[in-house]
Amino acid sequence: MKNSLVALLRCPQCKSTLSLSEAELQSGEIEAGVLNCSSCAARHPIVAGIPRFVPVENYADNFGFQWNQFRKTQLDSHSGQTISRDRFLKSTGWAPESLVGKAVLDIGCGAGRFVEVALSCGATVFAVDYSSAVDACRANFPGHPNLHVIQADVYALPFAEGCFDAIYCLGVLQHTPNPREAFLSLPRHLKSGGRLAVDVYQGGWRQVVHTKYWLRPVTTRVPQQRLFQAVERSMPALMGLSRAVGRIPAIGPYARRVLPIANYEGIYGLNQKQLHEWAVLDTFDMLAPAYDQPQTPRALAKWTRHAGLEGVEIGRFGHLVARGRKPAA
Repeated sequence: MKNSLVALLRCPQCKSTLSLSEAELQSGEIEAGVLNCSSCAARHPIVAGIPRFVPVENYADNFGFQWNQFRKTQLDSHSGQTISRDRFLKSTGWAPESLVGKAVLDIGCGAGRFVEVALSCGATVFAVDYSSAVDACRANFPGHPNLHVIQADVYALPFAEGCFDAIYCLGVLQHTPNPREAFLSLPRHLKSGGRLAVDVYQGGWRQVVHTKYWLRPVTTRVPQQRLFQAVERSMPALMGLSRAVGRIPAIGPYARRVLPIANYEGIYGLNQKQLHEWAVLDTFDMLAPAYDQPQTPRALAKWTRHAGLEGVEIGRFGHLVARGRKPAA
């Protein structure tokens, strides 16, 4: 953790300023210490260089598990593809040059697949996740001068209001207990004229036909490590099933999509090892999260109106996207 971060942080309980004590430094960064609230006496630890504002165990444990298992899998620098960059630019609609020198908040950073993109665009990135995935994110970008990693709750973000030029939250809101409230917690942290972009799973008839929703009442009760091992062991057979279904005349490509198997053959230019890793990662991601609540365009429109955003765009930009801007003061 960089010392400059302290000035931007606020107590998530009472929004008062924080002071640093018991600091232990390593290579110019704070590796351990305590952030003390000036008003309510709350104490928030800094562990392994990351300020922690959440319980050690929480509803997002599966994400911490999977991202520490697959720390580099979805990084473009690791895959040799532009999968994450393409999704970031398509979902946000932001020109890369518009992020140079900007303070950008990544909500639900995971291992940092979109952090890498935002950093490459010249942004200073504040990467937040509720789970221990923050450890994977920090490990992926050790000592990066423009990166701050924070473990925090989207419903009680530990930042001063109005301090970010842009906020993005990609593939995360549907995995929170209350997606609407999670979305509405974000605009207050934007500067005047700041931009917000989110993407989510699309609800409606897709929920009825996708078989993962038939399995999740069972799989969400299975211990994470056991479920992960089952997915990994069965993946060769599952991929074989996906290929077989995909060859059915006329309906094959559509039928393959409703199977709870993340098969990216013919979609991304991944080699066989990478296809296996992405399949295990994203199939586990379908079955393990405590919450999976797809949304509709109508719901996103209501959220953006309630938030008072302007210049709103809602549509299928790869994923179901909502983006807009906080009105200028």
